[in-house]
Amino acid sequence: MDIVKKIEELGIVPVVKLDRADDAVPLAKALAKGGLPLAEITFRTDAAEESIRRIAGEVPEVLVGAGTVLTVEQVDRALGAGAAFIVSPGINPGVVRHCIDRKVPVFPGVATPSDIEVALELGLRVLKFFPAEALGGLDTLKALSGPYGQVRFMPLGGVNPENMNKYLGFPKVAAVGGTWLAKDDVVKAGDFAKITSLAAEAINIMLGFELAHLGINAPDADASIGAAKTFSSMFNFPLKEGNSSNFAGKGIEVNKSKGLGANGHIAISTNSISRAAAWLEGKGIKVNHETAKKDAKGELVAVYLRDEVAGFAIHLLQKK
Repeated sequence: MDIVKKIEELGIVPVVKLDRADDAVPLAKALAKGGLPLAEITFRTDAAEESIRRIAGEVPEVLVGAGTVLTVEQVDRALGAGAAFIVSPGINPGVVRHCIDRKVPVFPGVATPSDIEVALELGLRVLKFFPAEALGGLDTLKALSGPYGQVRFMPLGGVNPENMNKYLGFPKVAAVGGTWLAKDDVVKAGDFAKITSLAAEAINIMLGFELAHLGINAPDADASIGAAKTFSSMFNFPLKEGNSSNFAGKGIEVNKSKGLGANGHIAISTNSISRAAAWLEGKGIKVNHETAKKDAKGELVAVYLRDEVAGFAIHLLQKK
């Protein structure tokens, strides 16, 4: 498994402190049920190592890593327990080199240009940005990305449901870290249903699915413009003629020939096609990657799912 790619696809890294190893498995299952099969267990308690061991052994579908790793000895303990990646609050060259030697992905925290240059010298390209909001948030990330365009960041610290899309919308952000998904009091209360709910809510906010338009198949160009004009006249929708289809307003598209789907297609817009496609495939919904369309910059802007629903093909559309 490409650990970095998986984390980027999931987009949100739940950061969890566990005081009791008995909470580890129900926590992991709760996150997975909510759509986030990922957890960073911080090495801030005596229960961390055993918690990682239990998740890795009993909930293998959840990608588990170790956070707040400060020493080489902690690296070895975390890896011995089954951690798939290592995260640290700062950049310790000795810890980083040991992780590289052990061939495990490591994401040290950086806060300054000097930190980033140390990381680059060690061969790293994906770095934790911590504490994100206290350091100036997205504005600081954008400033740092000017001279260090080869680096991608995982901001943590002050990231929450209200501001996470601000970060995730910046191309240099690989994922965000979230402590709000499994707060200490919620875990101690055993309210794992709330953790599932918070994870599902975070996914919904991140992906931002919305109905973009309905595409109707018409047999030819004349039928297409006729139908589009009818919708336009009925509801005072502005008419927009195109090369392969005609629109009545933004919500109704009439194709000039039979496209995908027996009846047409339904376009669902999203904040991130790549993350949406990965999330859907994680649910067993197949994506037809052969239909992917990219813009002039090579960025994915549309892709169809493989199966129709009620005679309509479904395609994802990147929000602008």
